[in-house]
Amino acid sequence: MKETLQALAEPNRFHIVELLRNGPLTVGEIADQLNLRQPQVSKHLKVLSEVGLVQVQPEANRRIYKLRPQPFQEFHNWLDSFRQIWEERFDSLDAYLQELQKKEKK
Repeated sequence: MKETLQALAEPNRFHIVELLRNGPLTVGEIADQLNLRQPQVSKHLKVLSEVGLVQVQPEANRRIYKLRPQPFQEFHNWLDSFRQIWEERFDSLDAYLQELQKKEKK
């Protein structure tokens, strides 16, 4: 998880992931859309691949990159654990505020 977040902290890598969210792309397509040079994009894709966020599919002389769903599901589950904690706290706060309102009405 830590490596994933570190990889996504770099703005160009984050933008690459955003682009790939819409579907698979080649290195050249990513470079064109982000106005980066292909060697830069390749380096970023290597990092994203090493942490398991993307996978590559060779096709003739091109390499097509796409997102792997598993790391994003893991990240979603991790965030969901925090969401549950906050919902419980908000429920407790709501109950406390309702109790205060009942006392003020008496």
